[in-house]
Amino acid sequence: MPEGQPLVVPEDGLTTRQRRNRPLVMVHTGDGKGKSTAAFGLALRGWNQGWDIGVFQFVKSAKWRLGEQTAFERLPPGNGTVEWHKMGSGWSWSRKAGSEEDHAADAAEGWTEIKRRIATEQHDLYLLDEFTYPINWGWVDIDDVVETLTNRPGHQHVVITGRRADPKLVEVADLVTEMTKVKHPMDAGQKGQKGIEW
Repeated sequence: MPEGQPLVVPEDGLTTRQRRNRPLVMVHTGDGKGKSTAAFGLALRGWNQGWDIGVFQFVKSAKWRLGEQTAFERLPPGNGTVEWHKMGSGWSWSRKAGSEEDHAADAAEGWTEIKRRIATEQHDLYLLDEFTYPINWGWVDIDDVVETLTNRPGHQHVVITGRRADPKLVEVADLVTEMTKVKHPMDAGQKGQKGIEW
């Protein structure tokens, strides 16, 4: 995109303004670090534009306090709003107590709530953090996700993070970024640290 210009201008009957203001489905996937970090950066931009933002975390437990959540809670009023929900079973490698069926039911309930909000156009941006995992585990039906995102009303952006995004999700997304790990401190035995991982 030289000088911010698209390489192709489609013959779709839309004006440049109409095309520019289309609501997007964005997917941040891949094995590299930065998927959620990029999505929260996008949410911060949206907040600055006065958007109503809904953050839904599917794998992180409510007991974990992430730096992003604390930072958003400290933002001054007057711009956008941020509503935060944690509905997951804890970190993917250390799940909270409960059966697989309990976790699947929690994920399905969370997705049902998001669908309800999309239908009523409650948020300008939905950040579905680590949402690829419940899809991959079969807890949320990918065809239902595709239909909901494809047919969502109004002007609602959706950003989804997580490894191994389902090909059907990639197909319907407008923007897909794959984070590729080249090198990571954990490769040398270093654990996560404050300000970098949380």
